[in-house]
Amino acid sequence: MKGHSIIVMPSTQKILEQMGEQIKLARLRRKLSAELVAERAGVSRVTLWNIEKGSPSVAMGAYAAVLHAIGGMDRDLLLIAKDDELGRKLQDLGLLPKKRAPKKEAE
Repeated sequence: MKGHSIIVMPSTQKILEQMGEQIKLARLRRKLSAELVAERAGVSRVTLWNIEKGSPSVAMGAYAAVLHAIGGMDRDLLLIAKDDELGRKLQDLGLLPKKRAPKKEAE
């Protein structure tokens, strides 16, 4: 997909940028160099730089590898969509009881 850009909504881009900044701050708080994290994650320094900038074109697996290299933070990915409040409400709407009682069987 080289040469193709991924189009995301502006609000989603802001979330990615915030996530990238949080990843960068987590790396810096641990005093880990970009080169070391990139090496541990098995990604290039440029890919790490793109992750820290919140690039939507970087594969999710690369984000996970960097989070793991920083210190097992990839487990936090399990929190994504964990509490799907809207999905549960929609599911509950589909579980409405039937309006008529079931027919009685002949005895």
